[in-house]
Amino acid sequence: MNNQSGNESANSFMSLSICGIILLMLSSCSGTSVELEASLDDFTRYLDERIPALMEWYTVPGLSIALVEDGEPVWTAAYGYADLERGKKLNINAIYRAESISKPVTAWGVLALAEKNLIDLDDPILKYMKGWKFPDSDFAAEEVTIRRLLSNSAGLPPGSLGEEYPPNAEKPTLEEYLAREVQIQRNPGKTFVYSNPGFNLLELLIEEVSGRDFSEYMQNEVLRPLGMESSSFSWEEEWSSRVPVGYDLKERPVGPYVYPYRASGGLFATVEDIARFAIAGAVNLKETKSKLLDRESIREMHTPQVPMSGIFGFVADSYGYGHFIETLPEGEKAVWHGGQGHGWMTHFHLIPETGDAIVVFTNSQRSWPMMAEILNEWSQWEGYGPVKFSRIITLVTALWVLTGMFFLLALYRGIRTFYEWRGGRRKVLLKLQPLTTRRALEFLLWVAITTILVWSVNQEYLFLSSVFPLGSSLLGWVLLFLSVVLLFSIITPLNKANKSIG
Repeated sequence: MNNQSGNESANSFMSLSICGIILLMLSSCSGTSVELEASLDDFTRYLDERIPALMEWYTVPGLSIALVEDGEPVWTAAYGYADLERGKKLNINAIYRAESISKPVTAWGVLALAEKNLIDLDDPILKYMKGWKFPDSDFAAEEVTIRRLLSNSAGLPPGSLGEEYPPNAEKPTLEEYLAREVQIQRNPGKTFVYSNPGFNLLELLIEEVSGRDFSEYMQNEVLRPLGMESSSFSWEEEWSSRVPVGYDLKERPVGPYVYPYRASGGLFATVEDIARFAIAGAVNLKETKSKLLDRESIREMHTPQVPMSGIFGFVADSYGYGHFIETLPEGEKAVWHGGQGHGWMTHFHLIPETGDAIVVFTNSQRSWPMMAEILNEWSQWEGYGPVKFSRIITLVTALWVLTGMFFLLALYRGIRTFYEWRGGRRKVLLKLQPLTTRRALEFLLWVAITTILVWSVNQEYLFLSSVFPLGSSLLGWVLLFLSVVLLFSIITPLNKANKSIG
């Protein structure tokens, strides 16, 4: 076969591949839509069709959802399975690990202490610590105030992940955990850093000031007053049959677990209870639903304290007390929080001015893009325009495009290299000499791609896989294909190669 016919075959394959990828992207992005003026019944009927389709596409076993209109719960539903192996269906009474939705709930507990004049938000937290203190640091511990801890701007680190224990197993005390995880790493009050240890330090604050166990305080001072009767910061044995099985990024089952802390991620709750929590934050309704905090405290909780930066700046504008904050396209303020744990994802979005809200819980760690789709359709139906969290959809599409480009590059390069080898223009050479410019660049690129792939395979958790549960896997296979093509090109250099290096 001559070189011209080889190039024609390669170009033909390229054309077919481009068409195939375009069709794949169109089919994956296609779906029905709901009209802006659709009634609640029409929208929920639409969700009854849309959600199962999304769950199948993203392989999410179970999902619970609640809608709130004008400060009133108007619809709840559950889809899929609580336990795939046993074929157990999910219902709306399911109790999930709420994960980081614990943070805004904890913020209510702290503000309740402030309203009783038991603490001042601008005081250093050390003022209320009886024995605990910060480890030595180059930064002033007195600058770590309660307000800065609530707004994730106290200079503390994100903290370690994955410290899980069976519900009744022995685990470290809160103080032991804080001794390991809390350290001041930057000037307090300067920048936002999402910090689990910071909120868990607030857990100790509540215990020191109230003289009560954190879970007992939150149960009686926050959860019950808000009507959250199926929620707790402690594991309850009688809930065993109501807690679904979680499923991780590789779709493996995950049983119930607890952390050595509770304030940042220890809440168990139903989707209906988090809807009640959201309703309590709707302070601009004629009659506030909260009998716990006054309007000014809730408004302060929803007031920007620190601007977003980095990856969080992609989905929010600022952070208040335990709440992400954004301004929607039509000018309304939205407050929200999500949670991710080993086998769980949760999210709520609230428009405080109108009392409209949505809560979505899943027992799968593969749910972020699916949640983004649902949130986008809800906010568009409500007439607010897209929430910033829906930008994840754009990222997913961009990853598909990038993956397609890598695939086409690898396919074209592979076919061309194969025909050059078949045509006698390349011969096997199992050494790097002569080292041409092309071979050197290909070798460096092969080493980089192979290193990334090996590192990724050996990671128990990858943030990229959480955001792109489908695309990241396909990208990995495409990069493996490209790596093989590069290796084939390296060991079969062109007879008339580029000028050698050196």
